[in-house]
Amino acid sequence: MKVTIRQILKIYWQHVARHKILFFGFLITAIAASVTNIIIPWYLKKFFDLFTQHFAAPADLARALIYAWGMVMLWNFAKFIFYRTASVINVYFQPYVMTELDQTAFEHILQHSYRFFSNSFAGSLVRRVSRFGRSFENVADRLFWDLMDSTILVAGSLYIFYLRQPRLALILGVWVIIFVVANFLFSYWKLPQDTKRADIESEVSGKIADAFSNSLTIQQFSGFDFERSAMKAAHERLRKIYTLTWGLGELNTAVQVLLMLALEYFCITTAITFYVAGKLTLGDFALIQSALVSIIGSLWGFGRVLRGLYEGFADAKETVEILLEPHEIVDAPRAQPLNISDAQIAFHAVTFGYSSAAPIVRDMSFSSRSKEKIAFVGSSGAGKTTVIKILLRYFDIQRGMITIDGQDISKVQLSSLRNAISLVPQDPILFHRSLMENIRYGKRGATDEEVIAAAKKAYCHEFITGLEKGYDTLVGERGVKLSGGERQRVAIARAILKNAPILVLDEATSSLDSESEQFIQDALVQLMKDKTVIVIAHRLSTIMQMDRILVVEDGHIVDEGTHDELYKRAGKYKRLWKIQAGGFKEKPAA
Repeated sequence: MKVTIRQILKIYWQHVARHKILFFGFLITAIAASVTNIIIPWYLKKFFDLFTQHFAAPADLARALIYAWGMVMLWNFAKFIFYRTASVINVYFQPYVMTELDQTAFEHILQHSYRFFSNSFAGSLVRRVSRFGRSFENVADRLFWDLMDSTILVAGSLYIFYLRQPRLALILGVWVIIFVVANFLFSYWKLPQDTKRADIESEVSGKIADAFSNSLTIQQFSGFDFERSAMKAAHERLRKIYTLTWGLGELNTAVQVLLMLALEYFCITTAITFYVAGKLTLGDFALIQSALVSIIGSLWGFGRVLRGLYEGFADAKETVEILLEPHEIVDAPRAQPLNISDAQIAFHAVTFGYSSAAPIVRDMSFSSRSKEKIAFVGSSGAGKTTVIKILLRYFDIQRGMITIDGQDISKVQLSSLRNAISLVPQDPILFHRSLMENIRYGKRGATDEEVIAAAKKAYCHEFITGLEKGYDTLVGERGVKLSGGERQRVAIARAILKNAPILVLDEATSSLDSESEQFIQDALVQLMKDKTVIVIAHRLSTIMQMDRILVVEDGHIVDEGTHDELYKRAGKYKRLWKIQAGGFKEKPAA
């Protein structure tokens, strides 16, 4: 998606407009401060002109000089007050906008779909969010402290030069046009390189985050040298783009310096000509030189200002691309909350694929009774876990309909759908927060006592209390400080606390040892009471206690029944059972 500067400014303005009083207060005082830079040279002209005027007495000259110099200092003091006032307002204004921009980016990105996050580096997304507010700071500073100040100063100087000698105004005007056009063309030509720099920076951040997240895999496969080489190559690309963009910036600065020397030469040479002809005064030289010093000082870093401006837009572009990308999974217009009565789930000729070329679920139909416990079994890749993902509306189906108590899940509020379902995934991921916070996420208003009660039912209270900080223990990013079985039990405790009418278990006991599994099975029996349950499982103990087992192959339901019914048939289920049972003694036919 191509993002324009206009689109970026529009999003900036949407956040600036929330603080109009601060913004316009800052704008007025900043403009007033810039105007004083035009007034001060005018009073300097009057001050120096006094030295060439005749006074009846030295005291009269002294009084006139003191008054003129007093006006110069008064306007300098006014300049100080205006700049400091603008700065103080800016101290409040910019942080408001920056943090709200970051919050907007965070909220929008977090609402993106499962597919979006599957296709994105977490590190790159973090960088985009963190740079969005900074991009506004960069753009705002360049626009209001630099470009606006320079524009007012140049416009005012042109007017004053015109009043004193139109030819001076013509020289300054032509020079400004050449200077500005040359810088804009150069910066526009350089913009693709700045955009490329931002892209490479995001790529490097993503690679770093990916490597850190998989540090154990890297160690396990002795991948340090490989990762080091890959990262070194990425950093080398970053070094080259830095060298190119900075080198182009320095070239631009050198050209600017030559243009400024040319301006000062032609203005002063012309002024000398008019002074000799008696058309300019000594004070005019002070005015011209003072104005030129201010203009050169203001425009000295003009190339860097434009570079900073374009870099700010380039940084914002990455985030705005995501902000303008519509969410894949959204509530339908006038969606109503899901109304749960019997928690009956039904798939009606459902077809879904992650791409249009290869459907994973093919024309699948089944329905559950109220509070029925259903297990899905089948070979890896048969589509079992995909059934859960489309039930939770992580993805929208291509054909058919999924209903809960007769309500099309694509037509109800997404939050109410997910609130009605407790999920215990195969590989639970925890927040880098305390165990208390992680379990309480299932019911965020729960008391400590309710959290502890859920932990006891999930048989994780014992290992938690054995930790030095107990329930206040931080679990590390993604829960890495806990074993797989401990993470699984925490996830089960979270589901117990949530106590939703529909329970989904995706290999919920896969990470447990046999003893822990026995404990958890007892907890799951209690958890499954009075709930509609869908289980994806290979573990035999879980499958056998289900009311009904659905056998899935190539996205189809090819068989269904209880364990005993399916075992009697010479079908897919019996073959899977024998493979999974391994050393278990085959159950004789009834």
